[in-house]
Amino acid sequence: MATPSESTVENLQPQIEYNFYGAVTAARAVLPAMREAGAGTLLFTTGGGSINPVPMLGNVNAAAGALRNWVLNLHNELAGSGVYAAHVAISTWIGDDGPEGIPAATPDQIAPLYWDLHERRDQPEAVFTG
Repeated sequence: MATPSESTVENLQPQIEYNFYGAVTAARAVLPAMREAGAGTLLFTTGGGSINPVPMLGNVNAAAGALRNWVLNLHNELAGSGVYAAHVAISTWIGDDGPEGIPAATPDQIAPLYWDLHERRDQPEAVFTG
């Protein structure tokens, strides 16, 4: 983790490769078949810092922000094709073992948001805050 002023190509590159390139690679593996079928859902997740950045995660948030932008753009490109893409920003700690004072949620609490996005298919983004 690095603040924005501490971010370098060296500490940003692994975040871009993991958060952004990994998602793009996964999507490209399934998107041709989804387009051919005219159906499918692609849901991508980042931390809440992709929308409301936290300085201590400057390099992580930059990569997550790149993914968020790409997903919103993909959502727009796929409009009317039967294939749906959306971004989910999770602004809580996931699980019971988080730092004291930090809001937390269980996977069972978060999962309905994904199902709702998949079923409704009417928004490019949702934020889970607990």
